[in-house]
Amino acid sequence: MQPLAERMRPRSLDDYVGQQHLVGQGAVLRRMIDSGRISSFILWGPPGTGKTTLAQIVASRLELPFSTLSAVTAGVKEVRDVIDRAKANPLFRTKGSPILFIDEIHRFNKAQQDSLLGAVERGDITLIGATTENPSFEVIRPLLSRMQVYVLNSLGKEDLLKLVERAISTDEILSRRHIELKENTALLRFSGGDARKLLNILELVVEACGDGDVSITDSLVTECLQQNPLAYDKDGEMHYDIISAFIKSVRGSDPDAALYWLARMVQAGEDPAFIARRLIISASEDVGLANPNALLIANAAFDAVQKIGWPEGRIPLAEATVYLATSPKSNSAYMGINTALETVNQTGNLPVPLHLRNAPTSLMKDLGYSAGYKYAHDYQDHYVKQQYLPDELKDTTFWTAQNNQQELKIKERLDALKSRTD
Repeated sequence: MQPLAERMRPRSLDDYVGQQHLVGQGAVLRRMIDSGRISSFILWGPPGTGKTTLAQIVASRLELPFSTLSAVTAGVKEVRDVIDRAKANPLFRTKGSPILFIDEIHRFNKAQQDSLLGAVERGDITLIGATTENPSFEVIRPLLSRMQVYVLNSLGKEDLLKLVERAISTDEILSRRHIELKENTALLRFSGGDARKLLNILELVVEACGDGDVSITDSLVTECLQQNPLAYDKDGEMHYDIISAFIKSVRGSDPDAALYWLARMVQAGEDPAFIARRLIISASEDVGLANPNALLIANAAFDAVQKIGWPEGRIPLAEATVYLATSPKSNSAYMGINTALETVNQTGNLPVPLHLRNAPTSLMKDLGYSAGYKYAHDYQDHYVKQQYLPDELKDTTFWTAQNNQQELKIKERLDALKSRTD
């Protein structure tokens, strides 16, 4: 049996709830559909706002061939196969270009997006993309220039309650039972404007009540969700909980746990760029100077993901994850910048010592700018004793070496230089 959210998916614009600024009478998408001619466009909005449903309604209303790809699993080959099939279709150019719907188009890398350009330009396909991310940052400019962007909003209270009442009264399963919505605050709060999440929660609550009558209250909804912490939370708190567990496993030098949480994110369709960015942060914050190569590896993983896309991108992410998790750890750079920031907040804009200032004009030279500055490269080992901090902070220490091989070597070298008498 299909989930409630799928059973309740609208089949026409008359059943479509929300987004009246796009599909209401006289709105831009409604006019386009009514005219029977559509151009390529991107639907940008939060999860559960009807992006996929709207694309399917467009194809059904215009009676056009409809293909769908998920950017999480599809590659250039799959895109080209769809385009070739579209051009070979006997209906091609009789009723209009076949529609290719790409869910989560922001996950396509540049090469994958480039593969769409020619087909969109020639009109071989009408491309409809769906994304939860700002297309200005995630979609390449040449493709973006060939498409309109339409913004979908989270559903409001009135729209959400309309969906609930419709599901209770018309769904083939729920309509057989006596279901009363006595309170709606928790239901609306947990759904967060997401129609799919709303219907999933409704289905969970009804199933939790067994075969008897159902009286939906705030306490019942809260109790059911607490008993099912993994349900309906992919885009909410669990998103942050899992990335937190992932980074803490890397920090704790547990590669097995780190790989497990990485797999959870991959399986859930997490943005690979988000994972890669967090690895770069961890390489600096948690591994740091104990193994400076960690930052290079994390950066390389980020670049690799951008170049090869998904699903192969999971491999360099796993490599970087294991490398960081098994590296020696140090947060000395992280602690150092935090200490320095605290000092700046406490002391304000202290003046730069005169000998450290540039003197591009004669007036500045007359005022003593740059006077007495010692050029370190002119001295033995490229080092000379000199004050670099403001007078008020002279001899303040912000960075402290930690007990690992790399930083102890750094400390030993700095101590040797500072102890020189020349």
